[in-house]
Amino acid sequence: DFHRIEISGDEIAGVPFRDLEEASDHLTEALLIREKYMEMAHHKSSFTTEKHLRLTPTLVDRYYGCDNPHPSSFPDAPYHPPLNTECPYTNVDPKTLPAKSEMKVKIVDGVFRVYENEARNEPWDMPYPDLQGFIHDLNRVMAMTVDGPLKTFCYRRLSYLSSKFQLHVLLNETKELAAQKEVPHRDFYNCRKVDTHIHASSCMNQKHLLRFMKKTMKKNADDIAYTRDGKDYTLQEVFDSLNLSAYDLSVDSLDVHADRNLFHRFDKFNSKYNPIGQSILREIYIKTDNRAGGKFFAHVIKEVMDDLEDSKYQQSELRLSVYGRSKDEWLKLAQWAVKHRVYSDNVRWLIQIPRLFDIYKAKGSLENFTQMLDNIFRPLFEATLDPQNNPEIHLFLKHVTGFDSVDDESKQEHHVFTMQSPKPDDWTAIDNPPYSYYVYYMYANMVTLNQLRKERGMTLFNLRPHCGEAGPAHHLVTGFILAENISHGLLLRKVPVLQYLYYLAQVGIAMSPLSNNGLFLSYHRNPLPDYLARGLCVSLSTDDPLQFHFTKEPLMEEYSIATQVWKLSPCDMCELARNSITMSAFPHEVKQYWLGPRYRDEGAHGNDIRRTNVPDIRVSYRHETLEAELALILGTAHAQNTKSSSEFGSL
Repeated sequence: DFHRIEISGDEIAGVPFRDLEEASDHLTEALLIREKYMEMAHHKSSFTTEKHLRLTPTLVDRYYGCDNPHPSSFPDAPYHPPLNTECPYTNVDPKTLPAKSEMKVKIVDGVFRVYENEARNEPWDMPYPDLQGFIHDLNRVMAMTVDGPLKTFCYRRLSYLSSKFQLHVLLNETKELAAQKEVPHRDFYNCRKVDTHIHASSCMNQKHLLRFMKKTMKKNADDIAYTRDGKDYTLQEVFDSLNLSAYDLSVDSLDVHADRNLFHRFDKFNSKYNPIGQSILREIYIKTDNRAGGKFFAHVIKEVMDDLEDSKYQQSELRLSVYGRSKDEWLKLAQWAVKHRVYSDNVRWLIQIPRLFDIYKAKGSLENFTQMLDNIFRPLFEATLDPQNNPEIHLFLKHVTGFDSVDDESKQEHHVFTMQSPKPDDWTAIDNPPYSYYVYYMYANMVTLNQLRKERGMTLFNLRPHCGEAGPAHHLVTGFILAENISHGLLLRKVPVLQYLYYLAQVGIAMSPLSNNGLFLSYHRNPLPDYLARGLCVSLSTDDPLQFHFTKEPLMEEYSIATQVWKLSPCDMCELARNSITMSAFPHEVKQYWLGPRYRDEGAHGNDIRRTNVPDIRVSYRHETLEAELALILGTAHAQNTKSSSEFGSL
């Protein structure tokens, strides 16, 4: 029971009906393009519900039939998930792992294809992201973003959503606050929240890293830590060569925090990963593959995990890098995780792929782009087909939830992805492939891998790239079509058509205002409060606590500053926390503990305020507003479709 805002009048959406028809056709087409790729990757449907299926059967049934995209939920779930008492990497007998499959894989034009056995030449029948179809879809959505009437329509709808939310807050804020006060025990501090975008190599703050380095200099001074020119060096010898002692170290001398000189200087930002400006210390302390076997990095990560477990209500999805330079990267990474038992119930892993082919090609590490794709994905297919011979990778992949594509988006791209672009086998130039080229081939191989793993009863992956932090708009178009969630999304503020599409499809956007403030966009210009008001699915994340945060709980620091600067209400904060869980890749059963047994159901029926602390009023408002926008767009498109069909029939 709350005050609702309704618009009365004969003119629909404040625009002529002809303009509404054209806009609806374009937007519906874009939404269906995204749904096609999400279905192919075995993701849940973003905007299609049973109601919308009835609204647009001719448009949607060809992809979905009559299946309900929202699986039924368990009848009930306790408040807290059971914690593992033992690390899942401990005492695992390889013989208990799934048996070897007779299927074979072969990379064809940059994409792995699955064959039933070695003798057969016909690939396994599975939905496949056709290159020509993707480029057509990419160009089609790109054309929509520069369509003048459509830009005007979407800008007006976004302005309407902002104004409607301000009215909603004016009329219902008191009721929302009263609903939160009635909930026993629950408040913002003990609402579950997930850091959906954070890099493992900088997940600790600078004081934490400083203390850890001093501790290792005292306790592990005689450990072999570095090798150069065939000679081993102890940790003490490394620091002696740098003329450093534990007493000399300070936060200032560590010099890993971002300062004002890094604004729009991503190249300088990368150098901040080097403690005291020394790449040798970066290799020792925040790399998994080094002379010490990644021991120091594993220990500091486990300390961060202990802090998360102590806080109880904070979780993280940490990014680890696989570069694609050699085939043994996955094995070394998995052995690092298993050997050092780097696991926590509060943490899941994402694998980030740096877009650095041009550097590796110039150094002679790679011959063509296919080799990079082969190095990244072949070990995953082999571990899926034969877990017993790849036990470490198989165990590690159980806790990997997806892939990320990372690099400086502001770098100029010398190529455009078209059908005339070289195939991965033929991409031998030193120039770096464009963003969409990288993301398409990551997505295509992930789709094949997901379908194989689904057939084998294993966990699946999703695509969640860095997107829209800088660079051209086509990055965001690529993300809209292929990615389940994106990180940053700052440039959506300049492209109203895409921003409205991201709203309609409820594409998750993990935003990091403090990181953006240091690198690309000052805090007061950050669009997060506008996105939140309009109803986009946004969450707060930290990105790089080592460079941008000061406290022991960087995620809470992010929430605290956002609340103070933008005057967020307790309901806004809890809504952001709830969004972070829904867009995260933690298991469905765990989300039921955190959000309620019916969290997948739409509207207030799927909300459990006792767990989320988000009032049913706010959830109902978001749901009803989105339903109205979708009904306007899809309903108009369906009506136009029906009219065209009847006219054709009469002819």
